[in-house]
Amino acid sequence: MLRAGIVGLPNVGKSTLFNALTGSYKAESANYPFCTIDPNVGIVQVPDERLIKLQSMVKPQNLIPAAFEFVDIAGLVRGASKGEGLGNQFLAHIREVDAVMHVVRCFDDENVIHVDGAVDPIRDLETIHIELAMSDVTSIEKRLERLGKQKKSGDKRIVLEFELLTKILPFIQSVEPVKLDILTDEEKVILPSMQLLSTKPLIYVANVAESDLANADANKHVQSLKKHAAEEGRPVAIISAAIEAELATLSPEDRKEYLDSLGVSGSGVNDLIKSAFDLLGLKTYFTAGEKEVRAWPFEQGYSAPKCAGIIHTDFERGFIRAEIIGYDDYVTSGSEKQAKEKGLMRLEGKEYVMADGDIVHFRFNV
Repeated sequence: MLRAGIVGLPNVGKSTLFNALTGSYKAESANYPFCTIDPNVGIVQVPDERLIKLQSMVKPQNLIPAAFEFVDIAGLVRGASKGEGLGNQFLAHIREVDAVMHVVRCFDDENVIHVDGAVDPIRDLETIHIELAMSDVTSIEKRLERLGKQKKSGDKRIVLEFELLTKILPFIQSVEPVKLDILTDEEKVILPSMQLLSTKPLIYVANVAESDLANADANKHVQSLKKHAAEEGRPVAIISAAIEAELATLSPEDRKEYLDSLGVSGSGVNDLIKSAFDLLGLKTYFTAGEKEVRAWPFEQGYSAPKCAGIIHTDFERGFIRAEIIGYDDYVTSGSEKQAKEKGLMRLEGKEYVMADGDIVHFRFNV
C-alpha cells in the first residue's frame, strides 16, 4: 500500500491534520516541539462519488472504498540532516513514504509557539527543503563515489544510476526541484528507487486559522506560499486543521451547520485526500456485484494483468482477459446487463492499460 507522509516544522498542525484525515485521535497534539517521535500511521479512505453511485445502482451487501496510508512524521528542525532534534530518525521516516504533504503554518497565534519565533511560510518551507537536500547530497556523493568505481564493469544498471545521480545532483545542491524533462524514460522509472528525499512528489498544505478559511486568498502568508509554489511548479492545498479535527467529531447534520456558520461549503479533508491520491499517481478501477462493490487503487500505467494481481496473485498468473465497461457507459446504461446488451462491454487482453473508472471482471485460469 502506498504511503503519503505529513511533514513540516514543529507546531504547524501536522498531528492535528493527521487526526482529521484519519478520523482518529491516536496522534498526540501538544504545544511543544517533538511531541511526535515515532510516526503515527493511519489508513485513509478515498472519497469517490462514483462508488456511491454504483452502490445505489447495484445495491451490494458490502461497499469498500479505495484506501492508502497517511504517516504523521515528527517535526523537523534546522540541523536535522546533522542529527539535530532526532533528525536522522525523522529523515529516515520520510525516506520510507512515496509522497510528501508539507504542512506550512499560515496563521498567527501568540499562544502557539513557533520554533523560529515568528511565522514566515517561505523561510519555514526552505528550512525543510535545505535539510532534505543536505541529507540527499551526502547520500548521492557517497553513491557516486561507489558507482564510479563499479561502472567500469559495464553493468547497464550501474551506468544508468551513475548518469541519473550526476544529472540531478546540481539541482539538489541548489535546493531546486529536479527538472524531470532532463531525464530519459529509463531514468524516470528508476528515480523512485533511489529513495531520495528531495525528489518525492510534494504538495504544500497551507494551514490557516478558522477565521481565514472562508477567504484564505486574502491571507498574506497564503499569498506568499502560493507565489513560491507556482515558481516551483508545486500544488497548494488550503485547510484549517483545527476546524477539520473538530468536524471529525460531529454528526453529518452538525458538521453542515458548523460549516455554514463559517461560510464554507465543505470540508477540506476530502479534497486533500484526493490531492494526495493524485500525488501518488493513483487511479481507480471498480468491481461491482451483489456481494460487493469495491474501488481498487492502482498506479497509472498498470496493465490489466497487473491490476488483476492487486486482487490476487492467481488472477495475474492465470490472466485470460478482462471484461470492461467504462464508468460513464455503465451509469448511462443503468446496469451491467443493459451495458452488455448495448455492446458497451469490451474484451481486453494482456496488453491493455487500465483506465481510471473501468468497471471490470477478470477471467483467469490456474
